[in-house]
Amino acid sequence: MIRTLLNSLVYHPTRTVELTPAVPFSDVEIDTEDGERLHGWWVPARSPPLAHLLFLHGNAGNIGDRVPHIELLTAAGLDVFAFGYRGYGRSSGRPSEEGTYIDASAARAALLSRPEVDPERVIYFGESLGGAIALALAIRSPPAGLVLQSTFTSIRDMARLHYPLIPRAVVPDAYPSLRLVAGLRTQLLCLHGERDEVAPLQHGEALFEAAGGPKRMLVFPTAAHNDLITVAGERWADAIATFAGDATRAQTPNGGA
Repeated sequence: MIRTLLNSLVYHPTRTVELTPAVPFSDVEIDTEDGERLHGWWVPARSPPLAHLLFLHGNAGNIGDRVPHIELLTAAGLDVFAFGYRGYGRSSGRPSEEGTYIDASAARAALLSRPEVDPERVIYFGESLGGAIALALAIRSPPAGLVLQSTFTSIRDMARLHYPLIPRAVVPDAYPSLRLVAGLRTQLLCLHGERDEVAPLQHGEALFEAAGGPKRMLVFPTAAHNDLITVAGERWADAIATFAGDATRAQTPNGGA
């Protein structure tokens, strides 16, 4: 009962994909280990790629709502592999915490199976809820680098903020990013809007402080939760591309020289 209530509060998928990229892309289908079929896109960089980005979106809408993000990232020199979790867009099934972890692993495997993808140059990007999923994936299967955008510390902390009448003790310990992030051993970039009203900046700062390994953080002073790319645009994409280039060079002996 509590888990059903939690899922209704956490996941807000839409089925219709309203937008598709205006740049060249291909549809992909991803089969999960538990029998779901996910829909995604492979969108190549518009210049020789700095890295290959596994894009994990937030809790609402679907990948069609992230077309502006994808187009900015490919213009900045990143291949983008974006997919919808189960129950989102054209993907089968219904979302759940364990399901999103399975979906992320399946998407990673599909990305790595592409002949043009170098496993040493893969970056995970997670937006909000997608950051929690990307972090869990990075602990299990480390990439060259991890980008967390507008990510929260845990569902319990979010419930206390947005649903204070629900007793903390009955909220499952879902997406426990603050507990997990200390085990991160890959390069980290945290991006957050200073005016984030959904996952306040303190969440991003707490994750950054607790993270192990090399890390950097960029705060956008006038940005809220859902308008970060509207506010920052190319600056946002360039920050991710710069980080991705640095992270992938660090994977190569002598920095790729």
